[in-house]
Amino acid sequence: MDAFYRDLGDGRFESSTATAGPWSAALQHAGPPSGLIGAVMERHAPREGFRIARVTLDIPRPVPVAELSVEVTTISSTARTELLDAQISAAGRTVMRARAWRVLAAPADTPPLRHGPPASPLPDVATPAPMAAGAHVAGYLSAMEWRFVSGGGFTEAGPGEAWGRQRIPLIADAEDSPLTRALTIADTNWAVGSELDFVGRLVINTDVTVALHRDPVGEWLCLRAETVASPGGSGLATGRLDDRSGDCGRILQTLLVADRT
Repeated sequence: MDAFYRDLGDGRFESSTATAGPWSAALQHAGPPSGLIGAVMERHAPREGFRIARVTLDIPRPVPVAELSVEVTTISSTARTELLDAQISAAGRTVMRARAWRVLAAPADTPPLRHGPPASPLPDVATPAPMAAGAHVAGYLSAMEWRFVSGGGFTEAGPGEAWGRQRIPLIADAEDSPLTRALTIADTNWAVGSELDFVGRLVINTDVTVALHRDPVGEWLCLRAETVASPGGSGLATGRLDDRSGDCGRILQTLLVADRT
């Protein structure tokens, strides 16, 4: 597992076993394909002085550990903004869709506004991040390094705070970008801050929105997440993304909550 993906050319990518999520060795964690769609968006007709500020990803069905095709188109383009649309397909079926705003970077004299306390310092050593019995841990969970500050790992109720980084690159022989690092870790936000029983019930996110007011710096990123839910409604996982310098942006995920029977 030297990378999550290998570029086959023409928008096709081979998925490695490192992409597999905790539910099955045959199905991907949504983090790697989120990063992949971001990488292809950045390659699509790049414009000097522009940056991708927000990406919303929808997951209509599980992403298989298989060859994937990624397509990106420009929906609209002006002097200051662009709206991009993308999809990932496997065996001819769409498994992930995304829309992103690529905008002109803010002027250098924009005031650096910050709100809320900084993230806890990065722990010196890795801490155990236990999963539920029977979970597949040999894929994505092992391809990432986790250092929990609070929340006790993926099996204890949040809110939670954890630092994480990739042990391997997203695409073989390609350099990771700040955007792809953020997208690759962002889907784990709801698990860091999980406060619902995702073993006895079906709890799964249908989407991920990542909004970055600045590009994250460095490999280590911190997720500070919490969950709200209502009977007769649904769940909502919200999180703040930090690097070692401070606040980078926000993460939002809709959670389906249902009985397994």
